Amino acid sequence: MWLLSLALVLLLQLSAAQNVSYDHRSLILNGKRRILLSGSVHYPRATPEMWPGIIQKAKEGGLDVIETYVFWDRHEPSPGQYYFEGRYDLVKFVKLVQQAGLLMNLRIGPYVCAEWNLGGFPIWLRDIPHIVFRTDNEPFKKYMQSFLTKIVNMMKEENLFASQGGPIILAQVENEYGNVDSHYGEAGVRYINWAAEMAQAQNTGVPWIMCAQSKVPEYIIDTCNGMYCDGWNPILYKKPTMWTESYTGWFTYYGWPIPHRPVEDIAFAVARFFERGGSFHNYYMYFGGTNFGRTSGGPYVASSYDYDAPLDEYGMQHLPKWGHLKDLHETLKLGEEVILSSEGQHSELGPNQEAHVYSYGNGCVAFLANVDSMNDTVVEFRNVSYSLPAWSVSILLDCKTVAFNSAKVKSQSAVVSMSPSKSTLSWTSFDEPVGISGSSFKAKQLLEQMETTKDTSDYLWYTTSVEATGTGSTWLSIESMRDVVHIFVNGQFQSSWHTSKSVLYNSVEAPITLAPGSNTIALLSATVGLQNFGAFIETWSAGLSGSLILKGLPGGDQNLSKQEWTYQVGLKGEDLKLFTVEGSRSVNWSAVSTEKPLTWYMTEFDAPPGDDPVALDLASMGKGQAWVNGQSIGRYWPAYKAADSVCPESCDYRGSYDQNKCLTGCGQSSQRWYHVPRSWMKPRGNLLVLFEETGGDPSSIDFVTRSTNVICARVYESHPASVKLWCPGEKQVISQIRFASLGNPEGSCGSFKEGSCHTNDLSNTVEKACVGQRSCSLAPDFTISACPGVREKFLAVEALCSS
Repeated sequence: MWLLSLALVLLLQLSAAQNVSYDHRSLILNGKRRILLSGSVHYPRATPEMWPGIIQKAKEGGLDVIETYVFWDRHEPSPGQYYFEGRYDLVKFVKLVQQAGLLMNLRIGPYVCAEWNLGGFPIWLRDIPHIVFRTDNEPFKKYMQSFLTKIVNMMKEENLFASQGGPIILAQVENEYGNVDSHYGEAGVRYINWAAEMAQAQNTGVPWIMCAQSKVPEYIIDTCNGMYCDGWNPILYKKPTMWTESYTGWFTYYGWPIPHRPVEDIAFAVARFFERGGSFHNYYMYFGGTNFGRTSGGPYVASSYDYDAPLDEYGMQHLPKWGHLKDLHETLKLGEEVILSSEGQHSELGPNQEAHVYSYGNGCVAFLANVDSMNDTVVEFRNVSYSLPAWSVSILLDCKTVAFNSAKVKSQSAVVSMSPSKSTLSWTSFDEPVGISGSSFKAKQLLEQMETTKDTSDYLWYTTSVEATGTGSTWLSIESMRDVVHIFVNGQFQSSWHTSKSVLYNSVEAPITLAPGSNTIALLSATVGLQNFGAFIETWSAGLSGSLILKGLPGGDQNLSKQEWTYQVGLKGEDLKLFTVEGSRSVNWSAVSTEKPLTWYMTEFDAPPGDDPVALDLASMGKGQAWVNGQSIGRYWPAYKAADSVCPESCDYRGSYDQNKCLTGCGQSSQRWYHVPRSWMKPRGNLLVLFEETGGDPSSIDFVTRSTNVICARVYESHPASVKLWCPGEKQVISQIRFASLGNPEGSCGSFKEGSCHTNDLSNTVEKACVGQRSCSLAPDFTISACPGVREKFLAVEALCSS
């Protein structure tokens, strides 16, 4: 009987198996060409409790595929010892994608970049004798092959490749090697060929890809990464045109403003890609999430990895970005068969305007593009006039009627609120000892930090003694440091220094105060994530290096570099695990002293009521780390504020985008709010612990909840459609219409006001259709308002959602 059951299971798996092949137009699934819309979701940047909701919202947003990297450093924390639990339960994540009816692109790498610590390489890999990363180096290839094979075999054992009936239709080996291959010469060429052959020999039954790497073997699909990939083509005609990293925004650095990418520009880039022959497109990121713990790389990458993505750091729809792209996806899917069954016919419509037309059977799809970055225009296409805003693409599903325009956002927008919970937190503190307080060792040189700490902690103490015969102006000269150093003399804080994202290594000239006689100099070096990109990243150093000279002494300068130093890896509080319930009971906590460096703070709190996402407001703190119930929510650094001179007054979507174009938050903390997952909290009696490096005021710390209460929509006369409003919260309904105007209203969501042309009594009509409903839809009648002299009329509606 059991043999019969086993045979039945195998038969069902075979019947569900998908054949994945490709030609020059697209990937082919079970004999059918497909337009595939994909989004990056990195499983460790969310909790397992968040995964189903994120995946479902991605599906509702029109995605077919979820893409993720695989994070070697977390899965193999020591050689041959593997970890696949909690946020790192890769199999569970892939199965949830499958259960949602979506497909997967598994980017095994194992180099990931991803603004992840050391690019995803385990720190122990640096210690392998004679190793050189990402080149024709036998030690590296041995460990790389071992890990990649481990992941492939795990997927095979769970029948997760499409050839086995699973969701994985693509796998990736290496990552963006074309950005660094020139540094490795012929050894790099041999390495890429080896990596391709090694991957292909895994017999996954699905195609392998390499992104941002044109020098690939014939059986590997090369793909594009970038802000724009229209006009890019694979090296061989027989391969499909695929875009594996289409940037929805950019990541945030501490000390830098927050990047944003307008959805009109993203939609333009995506529409242009499909207009010019593309067939597979992946948003990087679709959900960015959070760099919990010490996982962020960079260095200087913030704990928030929101990325201005369609789903925000907390898993909520980022509106109107999510909705406008959903509208684009629906339009592309309606034209899928026609687009992929023919070659686009190109024609010029003007100096910066063009058309691509796809015809098949009785079907016809046209893309009309205006690539002028300044001027709107009207074009003639098949004897019909079409208005084309600057930097936009219109899609005509029947080659007559505009179904979508990338610059005309008619999907819902919203105002997101961070509401203080007004918690009353009772704090206590514990002073971290300055200098050596535990296990230590000595060396007559300055040691490199990563080699010394093995990245078990951000922190490394360097201490030494010096003699002074008098008083006077004395300063400490450090030739090179990275990322942060806090300077103490005789237990007294002197100053803190840090480098930046644009200057990774810098010198220090720090004034210090010495007492007559023996003095103890203690330097606390702190990393803020390890280098995640570039060639030979295994050789990049951290901590203090070069000469370290004491200047201004009566007897002349004293070189401290070669004298005896005592070292301690990490902090006493880390060793005692003060951030856990058990560890917090191992010391006596005292009354709080504010603005004091090297201080641990502890309090208990109750979870904010409701289901809305929760964050910790740390605006009053300096720099450090935070834990909730023993779980690290990441590094914080609100004291490092962005420059106040590089943010534009407004953001124009028109013209090529880069990460410095549309910045906000100048003069403010790069990150104020730090995500605390609901699943990490109990209803009552939660433990919150902070380690503060530079000094802050915990009395102003509060929990906030994130919600969307104000929603808005607008519809244009040139692209008529129904106004659709919906409350994002499952328990919310539309409780009030705060604004409704047809004509030329001014402002944006949350601040609309009537323009020079306004139709009266429209609010009553909208209220009757929408109030009391979770969602509503109504079709505007643009004929009821003449609006002489107004170039284009539109309807704007603003509503309030309440529970």
